[in-house]
Amino acid sequence: MIPIFESILPIFLIVLLGAVLRRAKVIDQSVWPGLEILGYYVLFPALLFLTLARADFAGLELGKVAVVSLLAIAVMTLLLALIYPLGRLRGLSDPSYTSVFQTSSRWNAFIALAIAQKISGPEGLALVALVMAVIIIPLNLVNVAMLVWFSPGARSLSVLVKRIVGNPLILGCLLGLAVNFAPFGIYAPLEQAVDLIARSSLGLGLLMVGAGLKVSDALRPGPAVLLPTVLKLVVFPAIMIAVALGFGLEGETVTILALCAAVPTAMNGYLLARQMGGDAPLYAAVATLQTAASFLTIPAALWAAAQLAGG
Repeated sequence: MIPIFESILPIFLIVLLGAVLRRAKVIDQSVWPGLEILGYYVLFPALLFLTLARADFAGLELGKVAVVSLLAIAVMTLLLALIYPLGRLRGLSDPSYTSVFQTSSRWNAFIALAIAQKISGPEGLALVALVMAVIIIPLNLVNVAMLVWFSPGARSLSVLVKRIVGNPLILGCLLGLAVNFAPFGIYAPLEQAVDLIARSSLGLGLLMVGAGLKVSDALRPGPAVLLPTVLKLVVFPAIMIAVALGFGLEGETVTILALCAAVPTAMNGYLLARQMGGDAPLYAAVATLQTAASFLTIPAALWAAAQLAGG
């Protein structure tokens, strides 16, 4: 339990710092939009690129892990699609639905990496990196497609393709995988330069979430905040565990897969919501509540996975 709490606490503290800095007006308010653009177009793509370029996939059950991860995402996507008409009946706007969709399906791989390193060592890190490689690109494709389709602008296949092809997060993933499987590595000084950029991305993203936080929504959450919190922290891990067991996986592999599904939503989705017309304040409120609630739900998900998988 202690390693899990220690991995989550710094994340939540940085989110709170962002909220304090924005409301204390210590920093010129005109700086925040520029930081968001920098994170979206440069810092987060650099982090995704370097993480996937360096990932070691040797010795893992690549086929089963890949199929289980993708199938769990597909089931979750179908569930979220079925929720849309119900949300419309309850007055949920299209921008708010995109944030419900994002916060229910995205996962914070960097929290998962931190926890996996403490509970499973290098093997856990490699497995999380494999899941990242398998689902980051499909997840970004689906979420970008949802944001384009439900945005106030034109809805067309050409617009969708243009936004997907030009999405810096997707490009960062594709380039990282290409380098990983290439017969040559990254030129060392270039890798060090990208590494220096990538290191600042997570901290900045967490500050951005805090800066955009609506404290009242997080403290007194309404249905639009509670729904994706339950879906992400309870339903998604249950789906992942069930699919993994159905495909015959067991032990630590199931536990790490459960961890990947149980972590809070990805912070970079907030920047995506800001840039593409989603409900960014709702995203920030959900991300904050999920991070706080995950202090209890992540240990519960790991315990359940270990009991069911014999880990």
